[in-house]
Amino acid sequence: MPEIDAILKGAYDLHVHSAPDVLPRKMDDIEMAQRIINCGMGGYAIKSHYFCTSERAELIKKMFPLCDAVGTITLNSSVGGVNPSAIEMAGRSGAKLVWFPTCDAAHEIAHVFNGDPDKKLPYWAQIIIEMKAMGIKTPVITILENGKLKNEVYEVLDIMTSKNMILATSHISHEEAFALVSAAKERKLERIIITHADFPTTFYNESEQAHFIEQGAYIEHCYTTWATNKIDFKTVVRQIRAAGPDHVILSTDLGQKTSIYPDEGMKEFARRLIEEEGFSADEVRKMMVTNPRALIA
Repeated sequence: MPEIDAILKGAYDLHVHSAPDVLPRKMDDIEMAQRIINCGMGGYAIKSHYFCTSERAELIKKMFPLCDAVGTITLNSSVGGVNPSAIEMAGRSGAKLVWFPTCDAAHEIAHVFNGDPDKKLPYWAQIIIEMKAMGIKTPVITILENGKLKNEVYEVLDIMTSKNMILATSHISHEEAFALVSAAKERKLERIIITHADFPTTFYNESEQAHFIEQGAYIEHCYTTWATNKIDFKTVVRQIRAAGPDHVILSTDLGQKTSIYPDEGMKEFARRLIEEEGFSADEVRKMMVTNPRALIA
């Protein structure tokens, strides 16, 4: 598929779960960097639910100069939650992308541990179960108090603005996300991603997505959401068309041991949009190359 291969030239996947990590992963950063170079992509963002990955990113860039590894931090309990000190240190060490709470977000926890005994739990849920059995506290995180953003959220946003970092909404509730993005814009934070906007626990309808777009945010759609049947692919296509390629980034959220590699996911995403749904090569490159590059510039 020469046309599809050409689309990936210079592309960035800003949502990759690679090893080393607490959770089992398909590939480590060394293998991922080699794959990025082999397929001609520009780089990838290293996501961990538990650790800042900027140090890993710096080492990968030194080892593989043709792979732009992007360091990130996720504001879960292992870094102190919404912790200004952690953001300051992450920024100083080169992290570019800040994920708000994921597996420790109160909104996500409520959906995952909903009392359904037959519910298939994500890998990270088992860690919470094990920690509770050991008597280790597993606090959930909210960013609102009495309907208003907590003071530390504003402190974090100010640090992010000063360091030109990217905000990703992650798995927080709609109420939290609307308040967070509004506050980010007030504080002149210009780089914002609405994380996998079609994911079941973070699903935003087209009107809600349009609201975020008006505030300058990019809408993220990830390969794994539709590939694992969490959402119908036609819904993804409809949402991309409604938002418009100028306002969308395509990522994978891959790295799980049983899944395909992230670069393979990007290629399959591009193929389906072009061959099955009629998107142009330029539109897909906008979402895989131009828009992610604008965020990390």
